[in-house]
Formats: sequence, C-alpha cells, structure tokens
Amino acid sequence: MTLADAMRTIKALGKPGTAAIYRRHGVTEPTVGLTYADLGVLVKKIGVDHTLALGLWDTGLHDARVVATKVADPARLTQAALTSWLKGCTNYVITDAVSGTAARVPGILPIAMTWSTRPREWTSAAGWSVIAILLMRGDIDEALAAELMARVTANIHAAPNRARYSMNNALIAMGGSMPTMHDRAIAAARSIGLVHVDHGETGCRTPDAVDMIGKMVAHRAAKRTRVTGARAAARPRKTAASKRAQKAR
Repeated sequence: MTLADAMRTIKALGKPGTAAIYRRHGVTEPTVGLTYADLGVLVKKIGVDHTLALGLWDTGLHDARVVATKVADPARLTQAALTSWLKGCTNYVITDAVSGTAARVPGILPIAMTWSTRPREWTSAAGWSVIAILLMRGDIDEALAAELMARVTANIHAAPNRARYSMNNALIAMGGSMPTMHDRAIAAARSIGLVHVDHGETGCRTPDAVDMIGKMVAHRAAKRTRVTGARAAARPRKTAASKRAQKAR
C-alpha cells in the first residue's frame, strides 16, 4: 500500500465523533477519528511495512501516526527514530502507541531506563510504560525489579502527571507477574498510597495497585487451574482391561 493510498483510507474511515473523543483524551494534533476497530482492520491489511510507517508518522496526523506504530518493523527502529517519535508525543494516546512498539525493539531495556529518568512527561511516561511491558513479559530479573520498585516508591508522587500513571502500572506489573515480588509490591503500594493522576475531561481512573495486583494473581492462579484440569482431562483413562494388560506385561 502506498502512502497516498493509506492516507486516503484513513481519512475516509474517520469519524467526527471519535475525533472528539480523542481530543477529550488530550490529542491536540489533527485527527480524523479513526476508530480502533477500523485501525485493526487496516493494520492487518498493511502488515509490516517500515517504509510506509515512517511516511505515515511524518504526516503529523494523529491517526496516521498510530497506524505507523502498528506497521513499523521493531527490528529496524533505531534509537534515533524512536527519539524523534517521542519528541512528537504530546498526549498519552500516541505515547502509549509508541511505547508498545518500542517494547518490541531488540535491546530496548537500557534505552527505556534512560527515558524513565527524563524530566519531560511523555518521555518519562514512555520509559515506564516500556518497563511495565517488559516486566509483564518476564524480561526483567528480580534484582533490577527491586531497584525499579525502590525508584517508584521514592519518586512517584513528584513525577510528571502521566509518568505517575506509568510508574503505577510498572509497580502493578511487578507484583502481578513476578511471584517473588508480590509481597514487596503490595507493601510498596500501601506505602505509596493514593496516586493522583489528572485524566482531564475523561472517565478514566488510576488503578489501585493493591487491588490490581490481587486480581492479576487470582487470574493467573485460575488460569493455572484451568490448564492443569484440561491436561488431566486430556490424559487417557485406564480401564480395568488396560490395567490387567499392563500387569501382564
């Protein structure tokens, strides 16, 4: 698909009502209101097209930039390109989209760690969002997770607005996906207390870390139970005849 074709499709699929919702969520750049349902269909049609992704980003259209993050090839995204994309992030919607792609870039952890220390809201938020994804994926060991937990506990209340949200999510990821960190994450969350994040003119809320960690642990336990039960049910049952035959061998 050419850049011109992609842009025509994006604009044709735009919905004013959706564009208004995006603006309430902080999108100040031009937007046509491409819904996430239409986005998914379009991304599936395009597949991976890194050259197209770079062209879509350069248009400056919010919707085109979100598509760009979905069709880019993480293996070809350089640190310079990611830095350039982050400079264009001025709201959490596009920052989260960039973070999701960045998390798939080989060797991203040290870059994300650096981002997380930056004073700029969206760069710091992206760093912590990538860290949260890596934690959920099991790509961060316990020693580093403990260091990150200490940073969250010490700095979350003084961090920029949306960075606080991402730091809270990172803490939830530690406690919910790393069994050895569960108790420490709960203790840290209780020590931190309520995390205040301004969500603007939206109904969004900041997750309660203690509650979310508990739900994640329960969900994982239930999933293990289902898997164990399914495996047990799939095993062939030994009949009386098969038992006698086995003894006769």
